[in-house]
Amino acid sequence: MGFAIAEQLATVGAKVILICGPVQLKTHHPAIQRIGVTSADEMYAACLEYFDSCDGAIMTAAVADYAPVKIEKEKIKRTPGNMTIELRPNKDIAAELGKLKKPNQLLVGFALESQNEMANAFSKLKSKNLDMIVLNSLKEEGAGFGYDTNKISILTRDGQVFNYPLKSKQEVAVDIVNKIFEMDHTLHT
Repeated sequence: MGFAIAEQLATVGAKVILICGPVQLKTHHPAIQRIGVTSADEMYAACLEYFDSCDGAIMTAAVADYAPVKIEKEKIKRTPGNMTIELRPNKDIAAELGKLKKPNQLLVGFALESQNEMANAFSKLKSKNLDMIVLNSLKEEGAGFGYDTNKISILTRDGQVFNYPLKSKQEVAVDIVNKIFEMDHTLHT
C-alpha cells in the first residue's frame, strides 16, 4: 500500500521520500527517493531524520509493536521443553511524529483493526495527533496483507468517515491521495 501511495503522490507532482523495510517491490517514478531500513529502530530514526523537512508523512508501515530483547546470531537449536522469548516495546513512530508535527504538516496514519474498528481507529487518530487515519479491517475478505486489493475507511480529525468499496491497491492509493489533497489544499502549492 505504501508503494502505491508513493507512486500516486509522485504522479501528481510530489517529491516523495519512501522509507521502507526489506521488500522486493520496486519504485518506478524518479521523484521517489527510497530509504531502506531493516529494523523498527532504523525506521524510527529515518522518520525522525526526514520528518522536519517534509510537508507531511503517510505512515503505512505495519511496524511490530514489540521486538525481541535478545537477537541471536545463530540458529536456535531445538531443546526439550518450552522456550520463552522476552519482548520489548518498539518506539511508536506515529506518536513521536505527532508530538513533533508543526501546524503546517499533515500526518496520516493507518490502523489495522480486528475488533471495535471505528472506535479504536478514532482513538489512535486522537492519541497520536493524526490529521487522518486509514482504517483496514481484518474482517474484510480480499483486503489487507497478501492481497492486491483493499477496502478502507478514511477517518478525519473532525470526525468524518469516508467508506470505500473493495478496490485495487492502486485505486485505493488514488482515493487516499485525493482525500489528502481535499483536506490540505496547501499541498498543491
